[in-house]
Parts: sequence; structure tokens; C-alpha cells
Amino acid sequence: FPSFSGNDNSEALPESIPSAPGTLPHFMEEPDDAYIIKSNPIVLRCKAMPAMQIFFKCNGEWVHQNEHVSEESMDETTGLKVREVFINVTRQQVEDFHGPEDYWCQCVAWSHLGTSKSRKASVRIAYLRKNFEQDPQGKEVPIEGMIVLHCRPPEGVPAAEVEWLKNEEPIDSNLDENIDTRADHNLIIRQARLSDSGNYTCMAANIVARRRSLSATVVVYVNGGWSSWTEWSSCNARCGRGWQKRSRTCTNPAPLNGGAFCEGMSVQKITCTSLCPVDGNWEVWSEWSVCSPECEHLRVRECVAPPPRNGGKYCEGLSQESENCTEGLCIQGGSRLQSLLSLLADVENASDIALYSGLGAAVIAVAVLVVAVTLYRRSQSEYGVDVIDSSALTGGFQTFNFKTVRQGNSLLLNSSMQPDLTVSRTYSGPICLQDPLDKELMTESSLFNPLSDIKVKVQSSFMVSLGVAERAEYHSKAHSGTFPHGNNRGFGTIHARNKATYIQNLSPISTKSELKTTAIFGHLGGRLVIPNTGVSLLIPHGAIPEESSWEIYLAITQRESSLRPDGPDVLLGPEVSCGPSDVSVSTPFALTIPHCAELNSEHWNIHLKRRTQQGKWEEVMSVEEETTSCYCLLDPYACHILLNSFGTYALIGEPISDCAVRQLKVAVFGCMSCNSLDYNLRVYCMDNTPCAFQEVVSDEKLQGGQLLEEPKLLHFRGNTFSLQISVLDIPPFLWRIKPFTACQEVPFSRVWGSNQAPLHCAFSLERYTPATTQLSCKICVRQLKGHEQILQIHTSILENERETITFFAHDDSNFPAQMGPKAFKIPYSIRQRICATFDTPSAKGKDWQMLAQKNSINRNLSYFATQSSPSAVILDLWEARHQHDGDLDSLACALEEIGRTHSKISNITETEIEEPDFSYSRQNGL
Repeated sequence: FPSFSGNDNSEALPESIPSAPGTLPHFMEEPDDAYIIKSNPIVLRCKAMPAMQIFFKCNGEWVHQNEHVSEESMDETTGLKVREVFINVTRQQVEDFHGPEDYWCQCVAWSHLGTSKSRKASVRIAYLRKNFEQDPQGKEVPIEGMIVLHCRPPEGVPAAEVEWLKNEEPIDSNLDENIDTRADHNLIIRQARLSDSGNYTCMAANIVARRRSLSATVVVYVNGGWSSWTEWSSCNARCGRGWQKRSRTCTNPAPLNGGAFCEGMSVQKITCTSLCPVDGNWEVWSEWSVCSPECEHLRVRECVAPPPRNGGKYCEGLSQESENCTEGLCIQGGSRLQSLLSLLADVENASDIALYSGLGAAVIAVAVLVVAVTLYRRSQSEYGVDVIDSSALTGGFQTFNFKTVRQGNSLLLNSSMQPDLTVSRTYSGPICLQDPLDKELMTESSLFNPLSDIKVKVQSSFMVSLGVAERAEYHSKAHSGTFPHGNNRGFGTIHARNKATYIQNLSPISTKSELKTTAIFGHLGGRLVIPNTGVSLLIPHGAIPEESSWEIYLAITQRESSLRPDGPDVLLGPEVSCGPSDVSVSTPFALTIPHCAELNSEHWNIHLKRRTQQGKWEEVMSVEEETTSCYCLLDPYACHILLNSFGTYALIGEPISDCAVRQLKVAVFGCMSCNSLDYNLRVYCMDNTPCAFQEVVSDEKLQGGQLLEEPKLLHFRGNTFSLQISVLDIPPFLWRIKPFTACQEVPFSRVWGSNQAPLHCAFSLERYTPATTQLSCKICVRQLKGHEQILQIHTSILENERETITFFAHDDSNFPAQMGPKAFKIPYSIRQRICATFDTPSAKGKDWQMLAQKNSINRNLSYFATQSSPSAVILDLWEARHQHDGDLDSLACALEEIGRTHSKISNITETEIEEPDFSYSRQNGL
């Protein structure tokens, strides 16, 4: 037996000692490998039979007898002695051991025949480190693609076992053959399904601790695919030019979880022409046929003038007529025929006498009528005007034909002399007629300077024939004081002794050639506005490189645009330039251009065009087109365009049906004439854009004009019907209007193709007495067979008693340029957080698409997908659309509906910006 003296535990036991006859010890229980957890000691046990003694040896040294705990028992079956021994091993003992191998212990048992040794049991300190050697990484995988998530657990003793969780639920690979978790702790999904999207976590655990990796978001997306094209629709016009369309949807499959949207157009449109139905019409009747033996003759006609075509109606009525050719006297015998012929001869002789008597009476009556007309015309020569047709009040703007008078003719009116038709000059324009004694004719141009002797014939629904003496002189200059405030345009009235006719035609207004504003912008961006025109330019934060400054301009071409639309196409807004054109921004800027179209994709096809450096115009895109080069968003009164390059742009509208509506603004201005009894009314018809109205207002300020009534909107249809303007309900005995100006008419082509030039029509009213200071009447502006607007005028003609009417709803003349954060409605810190939130992929898809949808951006989403930050571009578009109202309320509601915020709207402070949840203010901003 081993000797344990003092602290010497190194004495070796003999391999065998003499003993009584029996068997060697047999181990019924051997010590197992053990791990020390934290500071808790472990217990090693050993059990053998038959055994006289059992001792432990650790790391080659005997464990002291006092550290052993022994128990003895008797095996009831064999009657042999059974001994069991325990020892404790502490953490300190293991840490103090420094050997080439792990700390180990072994027990040795003795019997009468010898000794037996157990297996070696190792003792190790258990641990598990905190950090994973490799965390799984999130992935975006197309459907049916392979997903491999790698995981290397933390170092530990014993080695950690790995378990995978999906959305906090354990994954059992035995239940899903598509998932494998056995390969070196990795998670493998052989074919990705939509249901495999989720948050995956790697869990590592051993006897000491349990560790959790970072979660990896897996998004299984589906790229969109186009469905088949539908059949072409029928032509929308039953007669004439129209359009057909066909469509397809991005539903085969629909994009899911941020999958790419289909590229290309979802709608195709082509023009079509439907043959108009032509109703048939009868040709003239043929000559009567020869009288038949039955005393009848025939005549026929055919339905060929024209014949019915393209489903037109056939002629109504008979194609053949017959009647008795003897006026009911069908004679069978010859004697009766002879008597009838004699009777007819007598009747003819009597008829000749009556005929000659009637012709003589008619000649005498005509002669008397000619004399009476001549005397009447001479009695009206005081005015030099012969009013032949009383329909003057319904007349319109017609062509004026000026014909040279024969030499020697000094008469104003001479009914016996025919005009010379060999020399003719035709002018279209306003004519102002004055007292013949003044010998001056006031016009807007010098058309009459080269014409010394003229005869004027006004062709209209009324006729005015004028003759001018041979030595009469005509000048284009006006009387001093005719045009108020130094204006050089023919808005003045004519004051003549005999109150001569005044006719004012619609004419374009000449203005400055350009409105322009300029400012210097840097990396923080800003906003540039041309005041009261609806035209603005938004430079986003970061569009200009850091430490750079650009001088950026924004201009409107006020003269007639150089863009000449083809056919019925219409220029819908101003021609806008921005620059400099030789630089490009890194983030799209937003250009806002007002337009005058009533939006309806079935009636308009709207295009964006750009002027090249050579001065030609090229098409950039159609508003309905799907493209990634730029983006157009049409609001009811403005178009917001996202662009990367500066230049000159314009909006063109192609009407694809007669129902296309061009919105016109109708405004009435008034001012006193140089004649104290006269008052001028000027009615303007302009495109319903702020810049067109600004042009008129600027011009009227120069003339001293006063806006008399709130402008009204007129829906002018592209149906070829003209525009009619008239003055109604003029108070009798107080006011009177100059002759032939109460109603004026403008041809359709003049209004539809005005090319942005405002048109005006002037009416001159005269007071009976200076005591009349109030004017009340109605201005009726209507399109024939179309929309009508009536402006009720009730004003004082005295300037100090007039009621002032506001010109512009948003007067932004004080802020033409804003730089930096002041130019934006959304605070920059909040904007950054919104972008970071919505640009990040989630299991439900790209959240910026939901942000776009909530802001009514549902078309051409592929444009935003190509941007580095789609949310930032969407917010830039929001800023451009809400530059006046700053409707942060709607944006906050949109975010709440998406589910990104749960806190109620409240005012934001700097402290709240640091909080993890968004807070929004419905009054002061986000």
C-alpha cells in the first residue's frame, strides 16, 4: 500500500503485492472527463470489486489519503467487497498545473491478486467567449436562388453547438428538405422561396453560456415582368383624327420585396383616323319622259350626290316619280282633241297681254326705289358712313380690304361709280376712325402711310363703306395724351365731334424679351424663383460639389417662343432657361414650369422638349413614357421635372381629341381716357399660368390700368369654334358704348395658336355727364358651342374710390433666391433620418416605394430605383410641389400610414431630434 507521510505524495506503489487467492479488482465505475464551471469544484468517483483499497493519482502524483472519501459495501450476489472512492478537484488546482497535456486523474484499486488501473479522466475549465468569429450577413436573393448564411461560433470549451433561428423560431432541418444546417455550422437554403424572407440568427451554446449572433435579414425578391399587350382599343374618334392605345401591366410577375420594376412603357398610343360616315343625297331629277299612251310621263333620280359611304344613311324619298301629262284630260277620240287645242290657243293670246302689262309696272317700281335709296344715302352722309346691315352688334373681327380709288374721284359716296377691282391691298388689324375734319387715322402701325387716296371697305356681318378725298393725309402718330402714362400702344379712345366708329381688334402685347433671376449657390443647395410667375428651380443639398460655388440663373422668354409647334400642337407654358449649361449636378434638380392644360391622358399627349445649342428643338420625353433619364410629374397647374443637366425647356401639348381643353384666364382692366367722359375697358384672354398674368399686370401698371374683377377661368376646347367677347347690360341714360364694338369675335386659330402671346380686346364707353362716377355692366366671354364666363363689373371710375383686388395668391417677389436650409421645408436632420429609414431594405420590400406611393408618385418608379438615394429624390420632388403651402402635415400623415412612426405629431426641438423615434409638427415642420 502507498505510504503517505507528510506532504510527500510522490512515493511509487509496487505493481503488485502478495495477496490471498482471489480475483483482480474490476472497475464498476471509472472517473469521467469533467469541466469546471466558474469556481465550482468537480467530483471524480471510482468504484471497484473486489477491492481492498482504491487511491487516485492526478498528473502522475498520488492524491493524499485525507482527500479521499471512501465507502465500503458487500455485493449480495457474490459476497465480494465493493469499495467506492470520491475526490474533489478545484479550479485552482487545474489553473496551477502547467503541463504538456490537460489536467488528468486516474484511480488504482488493490485486491489479493494484484492491482488494476482505471482510464484517465481529464479535467478542464469550461468557457465560451462572447464574440462570434463570423456573424451571418444579410442577403437579397432572387426567388429560386441559393442562400448560404455563414456562422463561426465563438471559441469555447467544450466546443459550442450551433442552432439557427428564423424570426426567433428554431429551424428544424429535419422537417424541411430544402434547408441544410449540418455543413460546418452554415445555413444553406437550396432554392429560395418567398416564405424564406426573414431575420436569421445564429445561436451558439455550451455548458457555460449561450451566445447570440447579429441578425441577418434575408429578402427574397421577385423582379417584375410584363404581361402580354392587350388588343388595340378602337379609335376613340368616330369621325376624323383620334387615338388608339394598348396597355400591359407589370404583373407577370409583379415586383415583390424590392424587385426591379419592369422597364419600358406600360401604355402605347398611336394616332388613328376613322372614316367619317357620309350620308347619301339625291341628284337632281331627270327630264320628264315622253308622254305614254297611258297619259303619264316619268322622271328619275339616283342617290349618288354623294352616294352613302362608311355607314352613312341612304337617301330618303322616292327615286322615281310619275304624273298625268294631260293635266287630267286623258283624250281617247280625235274630235275632242281638236276642240281642246283651239281652246289652248285662245288662252295663250290672253296671257301675252297680261305679261307685257306686268313688266311695265315692275320697271316703274324699280325706278322709284332707286331714287328713294339714293336720297336716303345722301341724307346719311354727315357721318360718311352707310350702315347697311343692322347686325353690327353681332359682328366679329374680319379682314379689312383697302382698294385704291380711281383718279379724280373726290366724292365720299357715289352709288353710280363701281370700285376699281384691279388694285387691292388687304390688311388685318384694328381700325380707329376719327372725325373727317381732323384728317388723321389712329392705328397701331403705319399701314396707311403709303396710301394717299384710299377707299375703305369693311367686310363683316355689318358693312361700312368709306371714301376719302384725294388730298387727304393719314398719319400713324396719336394725339398727345391719348395714351395714359406715356404708353405707346393704341389703348386710347377716340373723341370726335360726331362720335365716329371705334373698332379695336384683339392684338398681341409686346413686352420685354426676358425675365431673369440669378444667385450663387453652394453645396447646401437652395431655391431660385422668378417672382409671381410659377417658375422655380430647386437645387438639392449635395448637388453642387463641396467647396464649390456656382452662379445659377433662371429665365423666362417673354417674346414669342422660338418653338413653333406642328399642326394643332400647343405650347402649354413658358419657355424656361436655366444654367449654366456647361455643368452637371450630381443629384437631380427640380424645375417647375406652369402649364395651362386641363389634365386628361385621353385628350392630351404632353411632351417635354429641349432646345439644342444649334437652336433646334428636340424631344426629351413624353410625360407618359417610362424612362430613367428624367422624370416629369404633372400637377393640375404645374409640371415638376427632375433633371441632371441645365438648358432651355418647354412643354408641348398634342391634342388627341376635340375634347382637349386649354385653360384661359379672363381678366378685365379699366382706366380713364384722356377725354374725361370716356372710359376704357380692356379684356384679356391669356393662358392660365402665373407668368402670362404677370406679363399683363406689368403692362397694365404702365398704362394705369386697374383690375376690375377677380379673373375667371375659361375652358377653351380644341373644337375649332371661335371666341366671342361682348359687353352687356350697360346702364341706359348713364353710359353708351361706341358703335359696332359691343360684340367682337376671335377666330379659333388665333386663340389656340397664340403661342403664349396674351390677347386683348378693348371697349370704349362714354358717359353722358361728368357726374356719373359708377360703372356697372357685364363682360361675357364665351366659346361658341362651349364654355362661358360672365364677369360682373361694378367699379368707381375715380381712382381714389376703387377697391383694390389682389393680383397674386402667393406674392414671392421678396424672396427670389433662398440659399441653404432656409430654402427647404423639411429640416435637414429629419430629412437624413427619413432617407436612412426608407432607403434601407426590409423584409416587406423597398420602403421608398411606399413613400412614393403615399405621395401620389405611382408612375415610372424605375427612375427612382436608379438613384443613390431614392427617398432623397422623392423628398426633393415633394419640396418642389409644396414650395408655397409647405404641407408638412400631409407628409407626416404619409409616414404614419406607412407605419414608420407611432408617436403623435408634436413640435420638434433639438432634444427631440436626438430621440430614436420620429416626431413631427403639423405647424412648424417635421
